[in-house]
Amino acid sequence: MTTSNCLIVTLILALLATLAGSVFEAPRAMAQEEPAAEAVAPPGDAAPAAAEAKPVEKSRFMWFIRSSGLIGLGILILSIYFVATIIRLFIELRTTVAMPPEEIAQAETLLQSRDYQGLYDFTSKSHSFYARLVSVGIAELPSGLTEAREVMDRTADAETVDMERKISMLAVIGTLGPMIGLVGTLKGMIASFAVIALSDTQMKASQVAEGISEALLLTFEGVALSVPAIFFFAIFKNRVAKMSVETLLAADELVRRLVQQAKQKPTPAAHGAPVAGRA
Repeated sequence: MTTSNCLIVTLILALLATLAGSVFEAPRAMAQEEPAAEAVAPPGDAAPAAAEAKPVEKSRFMWFIRSSGLIGLGILILSIYFVATIIRLFIELRTTVAMPPEEIAQAETLLQSRDYQGLYDFTSKSHSFYARLVSVGIAELPSGLTEAREVMDRTADAETVDMERKISMLAVIGTLGPMIGLVGTLKGMIASFAVIALSDTQMKASQVAEGISEALLLTFEGVALSVPAIFFFAIFKNRVAKMSVETLLAADELVRRLVQQAKQKPTPAAHGAPVAGRA
């Protein structure tokens, strides 16, 4: 199991444990607050002192952290992983990485000088997408140009699948985000309705609103993670398809020119290259 799969499984188990714990959290809170609600108001001048007490202003940031809880922490971890994946894909999935300009220039030079063995050695030692296609195409040329193109097509398909595997986690995050938000929604609604169901006396509106706000907040966080993940997945999906086609066409063009050039009789003045077959 890969590291990303282990991370997702761990987050799912943690979220399920949090959801199960929320069922018992509200009853415990109600049990702790009921004695305080039933306490007799202090006599004397305690009432004016309580009336004069100013309400404590709550920090919105701390409320955000407290309402997010463990589920929000899981969404935060997925968000960090999502940003790191986007940066890595922007670096790896580029046309200049699949078809380095210096490798294309070197291959053209070797082709013009009719150094076919040198061209094969150069491309077979390189690790770029373009070089791999050219090397397998040249290796299959003894069987014919048609067979060489079929091998290049299969190699390009395998390379495309490998690149699509790199972007598949974006689709997973895009699907998993709303599901995690739904877990938060269930947790918040359970807490709110538990306050209503277990209140024998007058219930506090703030307790009900706290659960509802938590449900809406976690739903928002899940959707906020899912939308950019789906957007970037579509971008990289199109980039992979375009890059694969362009690289395959460039490699096929080089191999086709190699075959045509090999069929032609070389001339002594052709780029200063020696005539093939001359002693």
